[in-house]
Amino acid sequence: MSSDRVLVYSSEDGMINKSSQPSAKASKRKKKRKIATPSPIKNPNKQGVRIMRESKGRGGKSVSVIAGLNLDKGELKTLSKTLKAQLGTGGAIKESNIEIQGDHREKLLKLLEKQGIKAKIAGG
Repeated sequence: MSSDRVLVYSSEDGMINKSSQPSAKASKRKKKRKIATPSPIKNPNKQGVRIMRESKGRGGKSVSVIAGLNLDKGELKTLSKTLKAQLGTGGAIKESNIEIQGDHREKLLKLLEKQGIKAKIAGG
């Protein structure tokens, strides 16, 4: 080897030069934490549950969206399952909102009232 070249790695010995080894500081870097942005709603407990119809981005097909439910994932999943079974339609849970296929706002309002959830129909 010439004198201007420095051996950094060898398959026999592994890392040779200490300067090429990763530093301890690099492995202890802190991960970036996401800062929670404050909600634009001042008092979400007073907002209530809204049932609205959306059709954007779905090829003209409409879905009924139930927004504003303050439930954990398990309760949200069981509520969604019972609503879909009672209406005989499909649906999904997206961003803590329940989406039911089709325009079933009136029926959903009655079903949610039976469950003890106070809701309002939003939109036109």
